[in-house]
Amino acid sequence: MNLFSLVLNYLKAKPLNTLLNIFLLALGIAVVTVLLLFNNQLQEKISTNSKGIDLVVGAKGSPLQLILCNIFHIDFPTGNIKLSEAEKVVRHRMVKNAIPMALGDSYNGYRIVGTNHMYAELYKAKLASGDWWKNDLEVTVGATVAKLAGLKPGDSFVSAHGLTPDGHDHDERRYLVTGILQQSNTVIDNLILTNIESVWKVHEQSQDSTTVIPLHPSSLVPSVEAGDSTREVTSLLIQYRNPLAVIQLPRFINSNSNMQAASPAFETARLFIILGVGVDVLHGFAYVLIFISGLSIFIALYNSLKERQYDLAIMRSMGASRSKLFISIVMEGSFLTVAGSLFGLTLGHGALWLFTGLVAESQKAGVTAAVFYPAEGFILAGSVVLGVLCSLIPAMQAYRTDIHKVLAGN
Repeated sequence: MNLFSLVLNYLKAKPLNTLLNIFLLALGIAVVTVLLLFNNQLQEKISTNSKGIDLVVGAKGSPLQLILCNIFHIDFPTGNIKLSEAEKVVRHRMVKNAIPMALGDSYNGYRIVGTNHMYAELYKAKLASGDWWKNDLEVTVGATVAKLAGLKPGDSFVSAHGLTPDGHDHDERRYLVTGILQQSNTVIDNLILTNIESVWKVHEQSQDSTTVIPLHPSSLVPSVEAGDSTREVTSLLIQYRNPLAVIQLPRFINSNSNMQAASPAFETARLFIILGVGVDVLHGFAYVLIFISGLSIFIALYNSLKERQYDLAIMRSMGASRSKLFISIVMEGSFLTVAGSLFGLTLGHGALWLFTGLVAESQKAGVTAAVFYPAEGFILAGSVVLGVLCSLIPAMQAYRTDIHKVLAGN
């Protein structure tokens, strides 16, 4: 009988004890795996969705709320800013590009974003079918919205005020779907894009509006006159012209206007600090489970060694070397921890898969269980180390087994 078969037979001799040790370790590994998958994907999404946006300008309020609303679209606007004031920011010498945004309405909980085609270009969005919006009340729909809301080119719908499906419907104006975007794994998958004029038109009291060709078109919304103080937008997404703007532009906006400027890099770092407290607590809980599991494996091996001394002495008398006894105990501990880790990784991915299938919000966030990170390989390698550490003392005792004393005592 080889060592591997011997170890398996020892483990099968006490199936309940073996399964409990594996399951206890698997629970800790599963928690670590879920946190690893969720945290890494969240960081990737935040990095991807804020890429290319140096500054967000909007109404005064919470800077973090301004970022969450206008970049990640998971919060409410801090208010609106006048188009004429926004144009002053665009004319600043340190502004390279500015993308206007008009928010406020949604469809089935998916935000309708009034903007221009530069916003789609920011995320390198491509069409899966249909065409981009061209006229008022035409929309191009993100891939996730199209899938979960069942929209396709040619469909029409009415928007609701706010982000909740039960908000007041704007029944007098209907949006027409002209195109569906390809899956991009960015926030744009969860949005319905249209022009700013559509958002304004939906909120106008009058059904009829007269189109007037402006003499001096606005740099943000060319269909209206520059300096129009009656029109409002929600925010501006700014790209800097040079690195010096990092210091000067936010200070200029915050000090010389009734608007505020928020840095996505700074606010997302602050967000991770806030989230990190809860993540650290869960990590601590998982490591306690892993430590208890390691201790349990050590105790199981240590106790089983006392019952197994006669077997080990017989093996020694039949020619088994001390090193073989040592290796068999180490293999047993390693098998338990590797099996626990493999089961834990499977359990972690399975739990996240179940969560994403049951919770629609996780699908909007783009979290998936079908992704593997190099750190999971380190978890498996760590389980081998843990198994070796847990079995070292019992293995040393097996190595020092005195054949004469054990056999004489029996």
